[in-house]
Amino acid sequence: MSTVEAGNSNGFLTDVWINLKRWLIKTTRNPFVVVGSLVQPVIFLVLFTEIFGGAVGGTLSQALGPDISYVTYLTPAIIIQSALVAAAGSGIGLVDDMENGMFEKVLVSPINRTAMFLGKALSEIVRIVIQTVIILALGYVLLWFDTGGEVGTYIETGLSGALGIVLIAIVFAVWFTAFSNIVALVTEDQESTIIVANLLVFPLLFVSSSFLPVSVLPRWVQVVAAFNPVTYGVDAARALMLGRDVLTVIDVTAFGGIWNTLIPSFAVLIALDIALGAIAVRFLNHASSSSAQ
Repeated sequence: MSTVEAGNSNGFLTDVWINLKRWLIKTTRNPFVVVGSLVQPVIFLVLFTEIFGGAVGGTLSQALGPDISYVTYLTPAIIIQSALVAAAGSGIGLVDDMENGMFEKVLVSPINRTAMFLGKALSEIVRIVIQTVIILALGYVLLWFDTGGEVGTYIETGLSGALGIVLIAIVFAVWFTAFSNIVALVTEDQESTIIVANLLVFPLLFVSSSFLPVSVLPRWVQVVAAFNPVTYGVDAARALMLGRDVLTVIDVTAFGGIWNTLIPSFAVLIALDIALGAIAVRFLNHASSSSAQ
């Protein structure tokens, strides 16, 4: 524990709240970030379903059956994509703090470093929760038009499934939030952080189960998808959406039904959250030591 943290009279949760509030205020003061983060997933969901829906309909029917709409199939992928993009922006905000001198002021304050990371991550999570709710609602509207008003069951697992999808988006976002913050702390440069974070977003999405079933993708993509965290985030959300086991990159039969997707996916994502979160906190502690010197 650093000398600064040892002198902290606030509780851990108070430190988390202070950092959460600061980042929420900073975000809401920038209307371009707020509007852009809420509009972007809407644009992607509409464009992807309209452009690719007809083209991949036959492939989707062969892989999952004729009763699956591409809107329903794609909605979980857009939710994870939005979480990924929001998490990527976390490091950019941190570099902005470095450039305007605010980061150094926070480092010399008696705030727990783990609370610093959690507060910042939670500020991104608030936005991700709002995005997820909007995407789920829009997906229902698009499906209503696509089926001529005969939607039937939209989320097969009901309200608990919808809440589960929100939880998956949150758990998924934490590891990439940590990664983007690590990049920011290493580079201390906004352009480098933007390039590194954004360079990974679309490759991660396209070499996963996001837009097509993994079984119809090239063999090398199937191999990469098995090691891609996006696959586990998308498949977990999609399992709740469709009410079935959809994980194909690894063969799991121990839990039965939908749990064969949910349990392995959560295990992978939580392990990444813990590992990268710990690394991010370590870098924050190192930055504190360097600042003190």
